[in-house]
Amino acid sequence: MRRPVVKEEIVSFMRERQQQNTGFLAELEAFAKQENIPIIPHETVAYFRLLMQTLQPKNILEIGTAIGFSALLMADNAPNAHITTIDRNPEMIAFAKENFAKYDNRQQITLLEGDAAEVLGELEGSYDFVFMDSAKSKYIIFLPEILKRMPVGGVLVLDDIFQGGDVAKPILEVRRGQRTIYRGLQRLFDATLDNHNLTASLVPLGDGLLILRKNKEDVILPEN
Repeated sequence: MRRPVVKEEIVSFMRERQQQNTGFLAELEAFAKQENIPIIPHETVAYFRLLMQTLQPKNILEIGTAIGFSALLMADNAPNAHITTIDRNPEMIAFAKENFAKYDNRQQITLLEGDAAEVLGELEGSYDFVFMDSAKSKYIIFLPEILKRMPVGGVLVLDDIFQGGDVAKPILEVRRGQRTIYRGLQRLFDATLDNHNLTASLVPLGDGLLILRKNKEDVILPEN
């Protein structure tokens, strides 16, 4: 892994000094580490606790369930929220189903199986908080459908957008196998960072977060 992008000593400080996970979240964190399954790092966990407790969203959409850690974290800190989470990986879906059956005590989480590009088109209703942690090159593809399903004031968080610092390099310095991701993320930045219909912030937690607030009902995105 070529991340995180922040100094190692600062990352260690954030991970050691901020409130640790307990109970089932600590168990899932340990399982993910043991099985080398990516979940959000502890500095992002602490940030999500703050976001959930402050925003108290009612309807959350997550793209990229993995073992269900982040969905359960959000449920734990937004007890009145309903969370819809999407994944297409059969192995991760099996883990997530098991974990939701054990730990989703308030029955807050609905898992939808399938490709997000297809599932998004079938969703109804509105989501005031969205978390994307899936294929990075697809973020720009998913973005229009997600914005349609967000109210004005809704917040979207996109994970792993720095790619270990690659996004700040010229494309010829990026490994050939990573260039599709690089191009997709650059299109995402072009569409959002200076878009007056959105408020955008880049946050250097983990491998980078892009935070977007929807400011107008109809968000105009540049042509791809």
